Amino acid sequence: MRTGIRVAVIDDHDLFVRGLELLLPEVSDGRATVVTSSGDEAYAASVVRHSVPDVVLVDLHMPPPGGLHAIESVRRAAPRARILAMSGDDDPAVAVTALRRGANGFLPKSSDAADLLQPLLAAINGWVVLPDSLLTALLDSGRHRAPAPVPAGLSADELGLLRSIAAGASTIEIAAQRHVSERTVKRLTAALLRKLHVSSRAEAAALAGRAGLL
Repeated sequence: MRTGIRVAVIDDHDLFVRGLELLLPEVSDGRATVVTSSGDEAYAASVVRHSVPDVVLVDLHMPPPGGLHAIESVRRAAPRARILAMSGDDDPAVAVTALRRGANGFLPKSSDAADLLQPLLAAINGWVVLPDSLLTALLDSGRHRAPAPVPAGLSADELGLLRSIAAGASTIEIAAQRHVSERTVKRLTAALLRKLHVSSRAEAAALAGRAGLL
């Protein structure tokens, strides 16, 4: 039986972090506690590795290399932890990108501490956590947007690589999946980007999304 929820916070806004440290135990009757925090993305992996949190809250708008990079670092350092991205931006694309990079959910930074307990419990139990407004926006967007044609001339291997890129898999992860070297993955990715007439993995992922390949 779980006796408490260990929360790590990766956020460079000191007041927000201190507020969670003070209020989260109070509003949860001691069930949730901030056990560690860092305002520097470079230390995100280290602090979660040593604190073994159940849930990690990550601010997406940290200084470069940013919150998305922090999500990837935390995912590698603490694969069993659930990651909830947080942002003051209500653009659905921001949340979708975070989910593709390994987050298990998204919460607006405007959330009251008292409203965080249920999302934390849901995340621990394996649910993807999204606010109602964002879920509605994503569903409406999907209903009114017809899939673009699948890029022509791609082999089965190239389509598989494109799906992996769109899902947010790193070069290391794709290499492990395909049992090839990272150099080979980089070469194949470069060739795929040229074939798609795009200049970055992000553009390739957006193209895959429009084609309904996710």
